[in-house]
Amino acid sequence: MMKTGNGSERCKKGHTRGSVRLARKRGPKPRPIVEFPNALSSEWSDPPSFPQALLLHMSRHGDSCFHLHRCIVRRGDRFDRKTLQDWAAGRKTPNSLLSFEMLGRIEHRYRLPKGYFRAKLVVVGRAPRRTDLAALSASERRRLSWHLPSDFASRSTDEQAEILNWIRTVVISGSTDYRRYQIEALKDRFGLKFPTVAELQQSDEFGREHRARTRAGSRIAPCELVRELAELVRFKTATLTDIGMERNGVWNKDTASQKVEHLALLFGALSAEPDSPVRGHGVPLDRLTFALLGFPSVWDWYLQWRQARRGFFTSWELNMISLGLSLSRARTGWLRQYPQLLDRLRPVRGLVSDREIEAARADWGGTCDAMHRHGVARFKEIERVAQVHRDPFEPILPILEAPSPLGAYRLITLEIIKRLPDRRRYPLQAAEAARSFLMLRFGLHLGVRQRNLRELLVCNRDSVARTERQLEAAKRGELRWNMQEGGWEVLIPANAFKNASSSFFRRKPFRLLLPDLDGLYGQIDAYITDHRARLLNGAPDPGTFFIKTVKRTSRDASYNQAAFYEAWRLIIQRYGIYNPYTGYGAIQGLLPHGPHNVRDVLATHVLKQTGSYEQAGYAIQDTAEMVAQHYGRFLPQDKAALAAKVLNRVWQG
Repeated sequence: MMKTGNGSERCKKGHTRGSVRLARKRGPKPRPIVEFPNALSSEWSDPPSFPQALLLHMSRHGDSCFHLHRCIVRRGDRFDRKTLQDWAAGRKTPNSLLSFEMLGRIEHRYRLPKGYFRAKLVVVGRAPRRTDLAALSASERRRLSWHLPSDFASRSTDEQAEILNWIRTVVISGSTDYRRYQIEALKDRFGLKFPTVAELQQSDEFGREHRARTRAGSRIAPCELVRELAELVRFKTATLTDIGMERNGVWNKDTASQKVEHLALLFGALSAEPDSPVRGHGVPLDRLTFALLGFPSVWDWYLQWRQARRGFFTSWELNMISLGLSLSRARTGWLRQYPQLLDRLRPVRGLVSDREIEAARADWGGTCDAMHRHGVARFKEIERVAQVHRDPFEPILPILEAPSPLGAYRLITLEIIKRLPDRRRYPLQAAEAARSFLMLRFGLHLGVRQRNLRELLVCNRDSVARTERQLEAAKRGELRWNMQEGGWEVLIPANAFKNASSSFFRRKPFRLLLPDLDGLYGQIDAYITDHRARLLNGAPDPGTFFIKTVKRTSRDASYNQAAFYEAWRLIIQRYGIYNPYTGYGAIQGLLPHGPHNVRDVLATHVLKQTGSYEQAGYAIQDTAEMVAQHYGRFLPQDKAALAAKVLNRVWQG
């Protein structure tokens, strides 16, 4: 046996032990990479779907997934060949910036129009995955990604800064003077934290539970002040007053919540430190009591503090003075009928002296009379100089200035339908888009306030609808199927409305049969039978038509006032505001707004069509006086144009 130099059999390349040669398998040489391959066929019909279009043009140019991947991938790209195979088989859809860039390279290779493949993609309903915003926080990336163009990363630094600034100021925050003031004011929160109205009404032992639920850093109201507030809320919301007590007017749940919020700001300003950014008065928390509201010096300090903070007086100060007048009014004022508040009253430097406290204890009724006279005088003085800080029409001016405001707002709903995701592949995104569409459509058809809209109950077609008495007890409306009319109708009892005592209702319920226009009934049926279950995600059903997307962190599906407002505002940001960098959005110049602006749109539309304030009131369940004061934007040129239609008929005849 032959031995090698190292004592082992030699094993050369291509040989095995014993010098047995193996046949080396050779494949075909790879095709050369060319920028523009010649098409094998010049005639072809455009397929409707993305996978079919991709396969067609690959076969027209003789490309396999392997070769196409070699042609479009550059050094440093992390793009797998299997992704192309999944695209061609329809198992996956491009949904990242890198994927969209690869589509652009394929279009360039096959000499196709820019955006050819992307136009055939199924709408996903979410922003594409991006890696070019790593410097921003996760929350800001979520807000910005939806509104950024796909070529954002390839643009210059100046262009990127311009786009980000436009999105932040116009889309996210809304570039109005009042919005900017509000953002600055929220940086230094000063209001005290009170329990909710429901907690104040239901329990006398809310102090410990309230403190346990309040997040760290909040300024918690002292227990004694909370007890006084609970007594005021009970007095103003109870069905019957206590024996010996009198009152003028009753607060409903929403009014009570609003008054609690306003009082929290008042006592928060009084107790804030003078050297803090809030520049409060520095009243110790243990000396805060509702008895302070019986002294004109306290109200004057607060009014002047509000003026210094904002720069001028507004109707907000008038509303606060009205609250003070109601508390000190003869016979029915709560302060006047609750003299035991004086037991906790202590002197406050610069506001209430020992002498004034002694005089108040000797004649509390006379002190309240003096406060009432002072409040009446202040109301007249401030009413003369009060200015409007927030123009409620400013966010929707492009809509109100259109010849048909309702038709302009309808464009937003059409934009939602245009970008509706495929419910089979993206069920959650499709459910959220359907909810967005129905929110706007119901708001435009009903013209009700947002509380009536978010508390609207739903009854399936095959279920028994609630009676009017049941709806009156719940103070909510219901969407139900009307067998006689063959359509969906909304029934809302009169006591569910904020202006239930208005002459519009006369204690009669509001009933409206929804029209089956623009596919409304199909969207309602799909939402009730499929989308609501997807949004609930196994959480308890609150029974309302509109529900939140339930996530792991919270199992509550019902909307509150703030959540419903933010949901509407998000719809406008995504579908309403025209984005010049992406081409998405329905209306140029629109700003983010809430559901309350829909009532302005409806009232102004009717005014422009008919010139009748009374008919405009019919559209939003209110009186002609309220439309003229708050809702209708009916300018002189609109009135002249409406009259010209009548006068010009003479010349046309």
